[in-house]
Amino acid sequence: MNSTDASTDKQRLIVVGNGMVGHHCVEQLLAGGALAHYRIEVFGEEAQRAYDRVHLSEYFGGRDAESLAMSAASLYEAEGLTLHLGCPVLGIDREAREVITANGSFGYDKLVLATGSYPFVPPIEGAEGDSRLVYRTLDDLDGIRAAAQGKRRGVVVGGGLLGLEAANALKSLGLEAHVVEFAPRLMPVQLDDFGGAALKQRIEDLGVGVHLSKATQSISAGSEYRYRMNFAGDDFLETDLIVFSAGIRPQDALARACGLELGPRGGININDQCLTSDAHIFAIGECAAWNGSIFGLVAPGYQMARLVAAQLCGQEGQPFLGADMSTKLKLLGVDVGSIGDAHGAMPGAKSYRYIDEATSSYRRLVVSADGKQVLGAVLVGDNSYYDTLLQYAQNGITLPEDPASLIMPAGEGAPALGADALPDTATICSCHNVSKGAICAAIDGGCSDIAGVKACTKAASGCGGCSALLKQVVEHELTARGVEVDKSLCEHFAYTRQELYHFVRVEGIESFEALLAKHGKGHVGCDICKPAVGSILASCWNQPIMNP
Repeated sequence: MNSTDASTDKQRLIVVGNGMVGHHCVEQLLAGGALAHYRIEVFGEEAQRAYDRVHLSEYFGGRDAESLAMSAASLYEAEGLTLHLGCPVLGIDREAREVITANGSFGYDKLVLATGSYPFVPPIEGAEGDSRLVYRTLDDLDGIRAAAQGKRRGVVVGGGLLGLEAANALKSLGLEAHVVEFAPRLMPVQLDDFGGAALKQRIEDLGVGVHLSKATQSISAGSEYRYRMNFAGDDFLETDLIVFSAGIRPQDALARACGLELGPRGGININDQCLTSDAHIFAIGECAAWNGSIFGLVAPGYQMARLVAAQLCGQEGQPFLGADMSTKLKLLGVDVGSIGDAHGAMPGAKSYRYIDEATSSYRRLVVSADGKQVLGAVLVGDNSYYDTLLQYAQNGITLPEDPASLIMPAGEGAPALGADALPDTATICSCHNVSKGAICAAIDGGCSDIAGVKACTKAASGCGGCSALLKQVVEHELTARGVEVDKSLCEHFAYTRQELYHFVRVEGIESFEALLAKHGKGHVGCDICKPAVGSILASCWNQPIMNP
């Protein structure tokens, strides 16, 4: 069956899923001129249009659903593009080439599945009601907020990335927060034993309880709190609510039901072109399984989205051949970074470690057998080393004679890797695949500040982790072209870091909010000013470095 619209001679393209990856695919389709060839229907299960899940925890810090939205509503008002919100696809008829919803069936010529993932909840006796909350969507966060009203203690099951974000959310709601992890360390995928221990100490210093190597066997009524979590052995922990964040599973139910080929551990099997076992259906993001692997970060999903959009627009996209899973983030106010082969698993790999027990800081550098290439790294407590190490790893830059100097404290011989040392092919923003060369081209095309470069290239508009590196590259390139550089810290503060330090010290300012209200603009801040101000406050008032 061909569902071409006879009145327009356009084929019908359906995108199932309006999360970050599905939305990015739509953006790329529009940019590629897809509306000249297709009528596009987008189906989203949630009532809200695509929003920023990477910064979901900020929902408890004052941001609302609209401020988290990935784009203005007008994006989906283009002629030939229809967005169906709160309208999950219930089934796929591959023979008829139709998707089935509660509002009827819709034909397609090409179908893109961007259904994402769902939280894994272990099969635990008694896990129901407020003892079975999850941390994934805005509705989930509303449910957690409601369950936390008048409560004292909350527990998160899972000590990975999302689990620690969920613990931060509970803490921000005024609860005594605890994390229960089955593995013997936090973030077992990204961190080694030393890194996990440093992170545990940091988090416990912030008042969050950490319980490792704990397997919850059942949940029953508590005596002092509402629930009692019974662990293997005689151990238990009582709490008022429980949030499960024990990993994700690909949302592949639609594909499974219509007979698409699945990966060995679930997920919709795709080839290097993100094509499924059906030549009319693509799959992207966390629902897709490439070479048996599921990619749980936004950047690989964006990479898949760009590839599929390019093909649908008649262009040749870069084949998907896996993705770099390096990540930099701030968990409960603690810097954490993981690059490449963080565990030193490659044959012949050698490691250098820097351990500061006084501050629970830890850095590990993994290098090749000949000591010339960075293979991986682990950072806990200070991510200022991350961008340099990532660029060494991604661009094959030869290490200095003493590789350990790269992770030594500032002022102890650590060589700086300036923007001029990066090749034009260096990836500055992995979410949107923006190279240093693209940034230089934007500047040569008339962009004269960071805001202009961001608008032109979309760099630092994904997870935001590249904001500091982007600022460094833009300022270097503008200076090289004889352009006077605005030394403002960021768009929220029209002052240098040194000037902000002076304000904090002289005026006795003790919080990010107070500094923003008195000397800045906006209400939230960004990935440049928040950690910078956190460091200033810590330096001035001898406080732990927190995410303000």
